[in-house]
Amino acid sequence: MWWFQQGLCFFPSALVVWSAATFIFSYVTAVLVKDVDLLVPYISDTGSVPPERCLFGVMLNISTFLGVVTMFVRYKQVEALNPLDVSIARWNKAGFALGMISCFGLCIVANFQKIVFIHLHVLGAVLSFGLGAFYIGVQTVLSHKMQPHVHSKRIFWVRFLVLLWCGLSMVSMFFSSVLLYSELHGTDLAKKLHWSPQEKGFTLHIVSTVSEWSLAFSFLSFFLTYIRDFQKISIHAQVHLHGHDPPSTWPDSSVSHEKSPLLAGSL
Repeated sequence: MWWFQQGLCFFPSALVVWSAATFIFSYVTAVLVKDVDLLVPYISDTGSVPPERCLFGVMLNISTFLGVVTMFVRYKQVEALNPLDVSIARWNKAGFALGMISCFGLCIVANFQKIVFIHLHVLGAVLSFGLGAFYIGVQTVLSHKMQPHVHSKRIFWVRFLVLLWCGLSMVSMFFSSVLLYSELHGTDLAKKLHWSPQEKGFTLHIVSTVSEWSLAFSFLSFFLTYIRDFQKISIHAQVHLHGHDPPSTWPDSSVSHEKSPLLAGSL
């Protein structure tokens, strides 16, 4: 059995690989058709103009679905491993709520492009990146609370370092973007896809775009830490007919209800 066939680790693995492919394919397409510059455009700029806009939107919607499934499985795993801990249960529910809102923001980014729907696009980015960072923070706290009987200290420190990476990237992107918009006040930056090194604000633009790419890949790196945990999870379902009396010839016809959970986590 290959490593990605163990348990449910397919979901975080697919989320990371597919999301990275979304960013890279749309970037390569946008550069090849000369819609953006080769030197580090914004991620959203690589999906603002057809044909790359179609590719970006469709692929990012699939990433949203994979994100929802991955976060749900993580929520059920923590719930199953800590059934009596009220504190962990509260953190777990908060993390799940933040994760779902973050995925909703990602869906907005995928379907409302920057050039046409700038306000909706910015709202989606704030929900996706902002609340996504809080989701990483909550999961890091949960990793701390569940060590060492569930998580090793190494997993906690890895997630903590990714959280720092995410926070630094977000702060850098925020301040460089604010300074850029202040310096080029009156310029429609949402529609500006090409930059020259001699232009005013070019350095701030590069800092902002590099920070955004760094922030995106810090998110992907965090979900990589789920792989080992998800290898220990199995999912099963049993189907029973209700409202009909099974024939007496059926084996074990006295059983008509199944009360076991559909998702079970184990270590």
